[in-house]
Amino acid sequence: MTSIGTAPWRGILVGRAETSPHAFFHPLAHVGSLPVTARCPSFFEPEVHGSRVSQRRHCNAGAASTSSSSGAWNSLGSCQFREGYDALYKARFGWGSHGVVGRRHGFRVCRSTEDGGGEKGGGNSTSTATEEPEKDPNSSEPEESSSPSTTPADDVQQSLPNVQLDAYRLMELIGPEKVDPDDVKVLKEKLFGYTTYWVTGQEPFGDLGEGVLLLGNLRGKREEVFSKLQKGLRDLFGSKYDLFMVEEPNAEEEDPRGGPRVSFVLLRKEVSDPGPTTLWQYVIAAILFTLTAGSCLELGIASQLPKLPPDVVQYFTNPESTAPPDFQVLVPLIDSALPLAYGVFGVQLFHEVGHWLTAAPRGVKMGIPYLIPNITLGSFGAVTQFKSILPDRMAKFDISVAGPLAGGILSLSMLAVGLWLSVSPEAADELVQVPSLLFQGSLLLGALSRAVIGYDAMHAATVNIHPLVIAGWCGLTTTAFNLMPVGCLDGGRAMQAAFGKTALNVSGLITYLLLGLGALGGPLSLQWGLYILIVQRAPEKPCLNDVSEVGTVRKLGLSIVILLALAVLLPFWDGLAEELGIGLSAPLL
Repeated sequence: MTSIGTAPWRGILVGRAETSPHAFFHPLAHVGSLPVTARCPSFFEPEVHGSRVSQRRHCNAGAASTSSSSGAWNSLGSCQFREGYDALYKARFGWGSHGVVGRRHGFRVCRSTEDGGGEKGGGNSTSTATEEPEKDPNSSEPEESSSPSTTPADDVQQSLPNVQLDAYRLMELIGPEKVDPDDVKVLKEKLFGYTTYWVTGQEPFGDLGEGVLLLGNLRGKREEVFSKLQKGLRDLFGSKYDLFMVEEPNAEEEDPRGGPRVSFVLLRKEVSDPGPTTLWQYVIAAILFTLTAGSCLELGIASQLPKLPPDVVQYFTNPESTAPPDFQVLVPLIDSALPLAYGVFGVQLFHEVGHWLTAAPRGVKMGIPYLIPNITLGSFGAVTQFKSILPDRMAKFDISVAGPLAGGILSLSMLAVGLWLSVSPEAADELVQVPSLLFQGSLLLGALSRAVIGYDAMHAATVNIHPLVIAGWCGLTTTAFNLMPVGCLDGGRAMQAAFGKTALNVSGLITYLLLGLGALGGPLSLQWGLYILIVQRAPEKPCLNDVSEVGTVRKLGLSIVILLALAVLLPFWDGLAEELGIGLSAPLL
């Protein structure tokens, strides 16, 4: 097994097979703070014949870590190979003779010199290769091992050459696929030009340089040019690449035709596309689905607690109570709790259906929803990823807003029906008691309840309401939370699509501040803030066309929706609650 060390001399990943010459692990020095270990591929492994190896060779190979003061270079690791594959090494790693150094695929290979130096001598190498004496080709004397007591594995390690792996190049090899420079050249010659986009420069794009950012001047309308470039890209390379139109980074002026200057990003399809859903993700989604269903049922049961028989309440609240009650009396209570559980859970299902129905006509694939259980509201909503690249900002806006609108309309409908049933004599047997202080937690919902139920009913310590009021209340609160313009929430995606990433950053800071002060959602503000920071804080990825605007109507609609969400989450202040008579046990004098 490979072990990780943290010694003061910069820990090294070390592993060695003592019994089998076909499983060598060799150390690589730290790259920055990242320890790397390379495993020798099968074509590197030596072939052992008894206690000897066919024809020894010695070679030092490595990436030079050169210091300006000492000129020393450090060995980054070693692995052993047999002479039988010498021709393969020459083709794969670019070997030359007489100390000539070649580099292929992240490896640097060189011959050892008599002074023990590196590429050009003069440095101390950490490899242990030694100089072999010349052997008479006419001699028939068999080659003897330097030590009669050495094992085959030791003989292999002592006699065979070393290959040192450049860890920086290794990171490039195991990183994402990069754009072929020849393909970029073809695009410039055949696709970009005077009639589309005149390229004046290019830069690497991405943390590992996996993409290419093309800078230049637009020669037509954005949408028309982008459509023409996409069609030409498909004709030339099929589905090999994705082309993104984005705002030019650090642009000092706007485009002469109006709006921001644009640039284009070219990425490999396998790099830009989201990965497929794995089996473990399905398992996690199923577990969260079950937990959320349980939390919704628990919310329904909690609404029926005032109807519990006294002996059941005493059994669960009095530690000295030992005789269990008849639990059969709980069955009717569970049946009464199901409508509330169905209502709260149904809001989340409607929310996800809204996303799916809006995404399907636009060719956007949605991932499986990861429902988030919560014992206070039944659910915090769901985390749903896009499983395909969004075509433009308008699609991102519509898909993001469709879910909260679907869930919000259902929640508002249940709230309205529940308030009507709360004052209906026919539904008196179905009402449940809740503290009147609950209605002080929301400006909008408290005002609606006050308008329907009336001053006298709200002017008490408890209020009798229908369970549908609770279901609608919880659904609207969850919807309002998800409409907050921050991170990767539905509101954050819509804000990014409508007003850009800068506006999203500003609105996100304001949202975090309000949540930290407890001004949004009351006691749920801390829980929701932690949920965003842990799960949903990162903004959504760019669209293919990440420049075109969504229009004034959508921007105005989003502003109204966010204001309504704030009205749901902001609580009553004491003076207004006293004036409306919400949560008071005695009338005002």
